[in-house]
Amino acid sequence: MNSEKPSDPLKPIYRDSLIDIPRRGKDLRSHHTALLCIDMQYLDAAEGHGLFSDYENSPISMEEMDYYFSRLKEVVLPNVHNLQNCFRAHGLEVIHVRIQSLTKDGRDRSKGHQRLELHAAPGSGDACFLEEVAPVGDEIIINKTASGVFSSTNLHYVLNNMGISSLYVVGVYTNECVETTIRDACDLGYLVTMIDDGCATVTPELQSATVRNLKDRYAKVISTEQALGEVERELDDG
Repeated sequence: MNSEKPSDPLKPIYRDSLIDIPRRGKDLRSHHTALLCIDMQYLDAAEGHGLFSDYENSPISMEEMDYYFSRLKEVVLPNVHNLQNCFRAHGLEVIHVRIQSLTKDGRDRSKGHQRLELHAAPGSGDACFLEEVAPVGDEIIINKTASGVFSSTNLHYVLNNMGISSLYVVGVYTNECVETTIRDACDLGYLVTMIDDGCATVTPELQSATVRNLKDRYAKVISTEQALGEVERELDDG
């Protein structure tokens, strides 16, 4: 008899109640689903800019930077670009979240961002979105100065106004702003789908550990290819 126990014995309960449920498909067909893109900006996702402007004094090693930017360039940015275009083509909301203060000196920032000296002033280069995944037309932009967008902005109010109850989530860093947002969204009642290859952080270990913790408990975790298939299947057939 196999005496091994599953690593998380509660996951089947969560999977049955939050993950494998018909409402996810219904939300897509009724356009109650949005793509949430987190912090795809120069501050934290561009070589030589923002957090990566001072290589010599960075706590992130060159090896970790190489991994992070290779994953962004080769995997994440193309996937997010394709997901955005798919959502747009089907009339689904694409919502962009970024780190940006209300003031030029950043006095409105969260205490955490002040301690970290993390700041992107309005109109600054660090606040600009990466061109490959930038907003199009009048897509909604939410500015934040904390790890979690729900705790620090009116995003929940905006989503409720538009009838959005399911979210597909992509962005950086997987183990920080992405994870915090997913956990908060789940607690607020949203059905969350995390796109594994649409997210990045500075080490593969942090990436895999975060995915392992969120999968089938706080979010359905799938690939870009699977997400594109879901959207096209539900909306093209609907």
